[in-house]
Amino acid sequence: MPSVRVDVWSDVACPWCWVGKRNLEAAARDAGLELDVRWHAFELDASAPRTHDESVPYVDRLAKKYGASSSQAQQMIDRMTGVGAGVGIDFRFDRARPVNTFDAHRLLAWAAQSGKQDALKERLFKAYMHEGKLLTDRDVLVDLAADVGLDAERATAVLSGEDYAREVREDEAAAAELGVTGVPFFVVDGRFAIPGAQPPDAIARVLTRADDEAGPDEAVGEVCGPDGCAVPS
Repeated sequence: MPSVRVDVWSDVACPWCWVGKRNLEAAARDAGLELDVRWHAFELDASAPRTHDESVPYVDRLAKKYGASSSQAQQMIDRMTGVGAGVGIDFRFDRARPVNTFDAHRLLAWAAQSGKQDALKERLFKAYMHEGKLLTDRDVLVDLAADVGLDAERATAVLSGEDYAREVREDEAAAAELGVTGVPFFVVDGRFAIPGAQPPDAIARVLTRADDEAGPDEAVGEVCGPDGCAVPS
């Protein structure tokens, strides 16, 4: 089966990035292709704290971010939850604990060395957006790494120091050079860019044309950016 390299910039705190991962996987199945996926770091909020204020419900955080009422924010959550359900994701934003994701990205950079990066990415998405795990808790991160078969002792060592911080910063610098302002952002075969969580059929068209000179369609999918996530109306 042919293999296509796909580089993906995303954040584990990004619901559209999880949807985009599902759409990419469906596109590969539809196109009959194997993918060599490389996950790259993108922090939606690099200044996010390591602690989480449990007293502020997620719906209130969302309302403040968008200048909306609580009922409008809940409608946004419900619409995003519906999108997730359509691709097999059970979003539980009521459990989400927004915090800094830098350590999670360092762990993903390390996991790439063992061929476990994709599995860890999926585990981190679920931990953050379904289980409500605190992703700045290094014991939590070590347990999540162990869940996908990574060595817990080595994961502890990585998180205890500054290992893979440079790789994360290099990913973010590369994103800036590409002009990436929202994620997910896919680059197929080093040539074709797919911005946003486009539908599987749109992604499949790009994957199957990866050996051609022609570029992808101009459609742009939904993204999360520093100012928030686009939510379907």
